[in-house]
Amino acid sequence: MTNKESLQTISQRTGYSISTVSRVLSGKGEQYRIGRKAIEIITAEAEKCNYTPDLIAKGLRTRRTDTIGLTVPSIDNPFFANMASVITNQLKGHGYNILLADSMETEAMETEALYSFLSRKVDGIIAVPVGNSPSLLESISKSIPVVLIDRYFPDTSLPYVCTDNYSGGYIATEHLIRKGYRNILAIQGVRTSMTNRERVRGLTDAVKANEDKDIRFTVTGNAFSVENGYESLTKAVDSGNIPDAVFAFSTTIMLGALTAIRERALKIPDDIGIISFDNNMFLDYLDPPITRIEQPVPQIGQIAADMLVNMIARKPGFAETRGQIFIRPTLVEGRSC
Repeated sequence: MTNKESLQTISQRTGYSISTVSRVLSGKGEQYRIGRKAIEIITAEAEKCNYTPDLIAKGLRTRRTDTIGLTVPSIDNPFFANMASVITNQLKGHGYNILLADSMETEAMETEALYSFLSRKVDGIIAVPVGNSPSLLESISKSIPVVLIDRYFPDTSLPYVCTDNYSGGYIATEHLIRKGYRNILAIQGVRTSMTNRERVRGLTDAVKANEDKDIRFTVTGNAFSVENGYESLTKAVDSGNIPDAVFAFSTTIMLGALTAIRERALKIPDDIGIISFDNNMFLDYLDPPITRIEQPVPQIGQIAADMLVNMIARKPGFAETRGQIFIRPTLVEGRSC
């Protein structure tokens, strides 16, 4: 049964015109002042015959598919999973479906995802970019709206919504220094990503601001992964230069470092303190609860989604929403440092 035949069948069975049936099933019944009883009858019949709209045909007619492409670097990272959930819920509220792609932190897979989105005629794209060049995303933005989240490029015209990672790095380091730690091991993520570079810059400036306290710090690591946290902490301890505090640049890194710490029977925070970037509820249930820098994920997701929707709709004043926005993170204190 084709969708056209389904519309005709529903029309015949309910006694309402095809145009009325189409308006109800496209969610525009109230807009066209179709009565509540008619909406209920048509909807019930559509469910009965398992009607599904032809989105491709709709896209050809309206030049819209009500679909958004969302790409993230690692869906198994709790931070990106949470971000994807927030954005999906926000866009669902605007009537959009989501195509989610995991670039797995590689430019090749990101490029593949972006071209896949274009082939499916998405109305817009939200991306956590990987790599160092905005050229492909900027090229795409000439045809459809693109909004970056979490990561950005320093010299791009693309709109983005990101955590102020410099402030996060500074706040975390300053907190460790205030707590009396003097030999800090910072385990970073993807070195080329702007989020990572800004956290390193914040850490470095916080140490410089406390140069009278003779702070030593080492920055190591190369991925936002459990394995990186484990291996980086293991190498540091086995080298004989045991840090008195660890600054993990993500929850995943922190979990790996935590495993290495416990394998060596080090006590937290007595032998070694630990602070992490990103907030997850389970961190309060670890022993001890982990001190961390909380990124404003709900705000980032909401602002980015609303920004994209306004750009697609080209609402009056939408140009003013195409900003490059940083939101300051906050410190959540546990008992790990």
